[in-house]
Amino acid sequence: MTEIVYLNGEFLPMAEARVPVLDRGFIFGDGIYEVIPVYSHHPFRLAEHLERLQASLDGIRIPNPHGMREWSELIRQLIRTSDVPDQSVYLHVTRGVAKRDHAIPPGVKPSVFMMTNPLVTPSPEAVQNGVGAVTAVDNRWLRCDIKAISLLPNVLLRQMAVDAQCAETIMLRDGCLTEGAASNIFLVRDHVLLTPPKSHLMLPGITYDVVLELATANALACDVRAISEAELRDADEIWMTSSTREVLAITRLDDRPVGKGLPGPVFRKMYRLYQDYKNSVMRAES
Repeated sequence: MTEIVYLNGEFLPMAEARVPVLDRGFIFGDGIYEVIPVYSHHPFRLAEHLERLQASLDGIRIPNPHGMREWSELIRQLIRTSDVPDQSVYLHVTRGVAKRDHAIPPGVKPSVFMMTNPLVTPSPEAVQNGVGAVTAVDNRWLRCDIKAISLLPNVLLRQMAVDAQCAETIMLRDGCLTEGAASNIFLVRDHVLLTPPKSHLMLPGITYDVVLELATANALACDVRAISEAELRDADEIWMTSSTREVLAITRLDDRPVGKGLPGPVFRKMYRLYQDYKNSVMRAES
């Protein structure tokens, strides 16, 4: 089946999609993106993803090319072009096409691109056994709350994990945990769930919000605060969360076991809660 994408008002085959070389996304990485998981052809937490999209656009002063209702319909149209029930929708907005100049050009129309791919969630083996991670200094810019397409630091940090045959790189700035190269990070210490607070140093994750909501609703003790490197390395459990990885236990950190080296009891409970919540949301939308 021909893969269909959306580009600037048109649904067309991927092979026919073209972007001008002077698009500021190509020249400067001047744009933002979103990734939306889709289960059984239904986008998950779509309103929250579109709110984060708006926040990122506001953060770099790009006018939103569509209203929330229009975005929703375009995304659902794209989802319907594929027979795959579980998908990952990638959408990408750049400032548009203009003569190369660092200053923001006035009156330029934003470029919009969307595509969808099969959603690949963690394997049963990864859920059962957990995955490995490495640590690194967080050397990114200071507006990590903006989901910008200029991801070179994240690319290099994530490659560190790949080179070490691990699933993620966990970042530390000034002795404190920030996030993963492509995820948010949670710890469990003495049965308490810990995670850093939202700030300009981390992306406000949609799954991060779901986990905190589920913890509160199910009387799991949690504390949102700054977390030191020592606390990270002495954690009973470490998790990563993201829209595609959902909730996944990290059982080795820098080639040392986390806790007992297996997913812990709090993770197992949260994983069940997350799956139940996800299924209930999808049933409600069906």
